[in-house]
Amino acid sequence: MEKINFTVPGTQETLAFFCLEQTQINNQNYLLVTEDEDGDSDAYILKEIASEGEETVYVMVEEDAELQAIGKVFAELIEDVDLEYKE
Repeated sequence: MEKINFTVPGTQETLAFFCLEQTQINNQNYLLVTEDEDGDSDAYILKEIASEGEETVYVMVEEDAELQAIGKVFAELIEDVDLEYKE
């Protein structure tokens, strides 16, 4: 599984996530990422908002309707993983 490093704007803190799956919906790229490679872990849906050269900018999806809709797509793409939505 591929590990991707993200830099938090403003703090320059680096976070590392494992990319479980990616998809494109209506020309919008999304990633399903998790902090741990194996076992139960929190997962996050990231949305690409800009791409310049080798740098791509992602934000965490926070809008409930978008989060649930994209979560359903990822649940269908990854059959052996149970995704639960937390508010």
